[in-house]
Amino acid sequence: MAEKLLNSYETIFIIDGDLEEEAAKALQEKFTSLIAANGTVETVDEWGKRRLAYEINDKTEGFYVLVDFKADAEFPKELDRQYRITDGILRTIIIRKEEE
Repeated sequence: MAEKLLNSYETIFIIDGDLEEEAAKALQEKFTSLIAANGTVETVDEWGKRRLAYEINDKTEGFYVLVDFKADAEFPKELDRQYRITDGILRTIIIRKEEE
C-alpha cells in the first residue's frame, strides 16, 4: 500500500477576545488536538490578544493563533467545517504552503 502524501499547511484562527482566557485556551487546544489527530503539528505560535484591524461581529479584540502542520489533502476541508460550526471563532484561514 502506498504511503499517503502529506502536504504542508498553515492556519491562523482568531478566537473571540471577549472569552475568558481559559475558554480561549480550551478552543486553541481543541483545534491543535484536532490537527494533531489528523496530521502532524509542526509549530504552534500564540500571538496573544490583539486589537483587530476592523470590527468583526462587533468585536474589537481577538486571540490570534498560528499553526503550521502537515496533513493529507482532505483534512483542510474538515478543519474549515469545524471552524465554521464552533462558537467563539471569529476568522480563519488555511493556506497550503509550497514545498521547498
